[in-house]
Amino acid sequence: MARPTREESIYRISIHKNGGYMYASTHPYTVTPGGKRKYSILHWGTVDKNLKFIPGSRYIYASHEERSKLIFPEGWDMSLADKLSGKRSQGRPAYQGDDVNRFYGDVWLLEQVALKTGIRQDLLTVFEGNAEMVNDILTLAFFPYLTGYTYNRLARWQRIARTPSREELTPTMITRLTQSITESERMELFRLRAGRLEKGELCAVDSTSRSAYGDSLADIKWGRNKDRLPLEQTLEVVVYSLESHMPIYYRTFPGNIPDSRSVETILTDLNHAGFPKVILVTDRGYESLANLERYILRKQPMIMSVKVHQRLVMEKILELGPFAGRPDGMKIDAETRIYHKQYDMEYDVAGKGGAIIKADRLKLNLYFDAVRRGEELTSLDIAIESQRAALQAIKDAGEPLDDDVTIKKNYNWFNIEYKASDRTLVAFTVNEKKVDNARRASGFFANMTLGVDMDPMQALDAYGLRDEQEKYFQQMKGQMGFDKQRCWSEEGKTGRLFVLFTALIISSYVRHIWKTTNLKDTFSSTHEMLDEMRSIRCIEHKGKAKFITPFVGSQLEICKAFGFDVPQGCAPTYMSKKKAKKKPGRPKKQHPIKLES
Repeated sequence: MARPTREESIYRISIHKNGGYMYASTHPYTVTPGGKRKYSILHWGTVDKNLKFIPGSRYIYASHEERSKLIFPEGWDMSLADKLSGKRSQGRPAYQGDDVNRFYGDVWLLEQVALKTGIRQDLLTVFEGNAEMVNDILTLAFFPYLTGYTYNRLARWQRIARTPSREELTPTMITRLTQSITESERMELFRLRAGRLEKGELCAVDSTSRSAYGDSLADIKWGRNKDRLPLEQTLEVVVYSLESHMPIYYRTFPGNIPDSRSVETILTDLNHAGFPKVILVTDRGYESLANLERYILRKQPMIMSVKVHQRLVMEKILELGPFAGRPDGMKIDAETRIYHKQYDMEYDVAGKGGAIIKADRLKLNLYFDAVRRGEELTSLDIAIESQRAALQAIKDAGEPLDDDVTIKKNYNWFNIEYKASDRTLVAFTVNEKKVDNARRASGFFANMTLGVDMDPMQALDAYGLRDEQEKYFQQMKGQMGFDKQRCWSEEGKTGRLFVLFTALIISSYVRHIWKTTNLKDTFSSTHEMLDEMRSIRCIEHKGKAKFITPFVGSQLEICKAFGFDVPQGCAPTYMSKKKAKKKPGRPKKQHPIKLES
């Protein structure tokens, strides 16, 4: 019988020599089905000839609880480990590395934004105070936004820019960091961000496709790629707060899944993360009868765009009767010149146990734009005539038709007859029913609200705020450089999406401040604004405290717009440190001030 193993033995550190290096290692084991122990080796860092422990990435990225379980031999020099965030002593730090003179202004600004938005504090909570790991994540978040490059150049950038991370982030370290982030940490971050929301906030829900280079990810599928790239893709869903102007939730789906099929997962995630009852704003891609019933059963407030050719909407349009210039019974908004009408809707859903749930304030808002109607009718007539001419040319030439899918796409306003043997065109006629429905619906659009008290124009204004989320996706794929998946493992994808979410919280806030202040008049983009800050340097000399070069000109205006205080000693104004001497004796008596009657 094997000698029993002490429980703490798997946490005892020993030296493992390999390739001329000495590694500080533990030897955990698993028990095989046959009852045998299968040992493995975990390297936590290296040890030099003087038994000085040099922490590795596994030790740096471990939680405080996991570090505390490790049992190091007596006599080892643990001074480098003691400098980590959990054990660092208080006091004014002195720089101990090589003398450096690096750019810092743009990084400094993003660091202040991370504090302002609370994302730094939330990350510290998620990773149990592991400041080294949080600094590495923030460095990964800042880099694509500030440079537009991929992570292959990150280590070079750290040589010329002072980043939150003090370690050089090599590709190997980046891989280990991103693969160490778990679903539990993702959900914990959502819970913390949910605590910063108010009940009833407007939150837009939308998705975007991202092409992937890796071919081993489970979620990559062939789908309708908006970028028209010949690559498989994933679908990234984001919930974006239209009031705090930053993302609050994300999830990836297979690239071929329709938006309407992702609603149940999104609602469940938001519920599990403890989000308050925010008002979800969705486009027509999320419209379906099943989703409407989900909203009703969950009592989820929402504003949802609906298709005018839906039976429920067409019934209301037909009730308006024939009209020439405008429909009777609709009011007009003088500012937007849009006609509108609101309908109270009754809808009952059978819940669990057969209970009947009535929809809470379900309303249909119908809108009519006379200018839009004219443009749509003109475009319809042009399309019909163009298709008629093309079909007649094909018939006269006796050429065979394309496949049925192409015919339906290119000649959608016609009924077409052809010979099955050689696919030559026999006859074609206008689909009068389809054309009549299109003419009847032209100029109309609609949305539906649930659980909110809004008139039609208030609902339309709230829905129009979704444009901010569209700019968010443009920023993600453009300025942030996250237009494609650049990872090949599921763990790496999980971590990179976590970093992307962090980066977009920061960049969204930066864009909001730039857009809503006078900074937009001075700088054409947020990148130009960050370029203005970049020239500020952080200078560090060995054995001395760091110092930052002065803030001048537009750099001061940027800090003022964001509400950030300039670092001490960097402002152009100087306050004398001389103390005025007080005169001895009793202070002079102040005479009362007499007010004129």
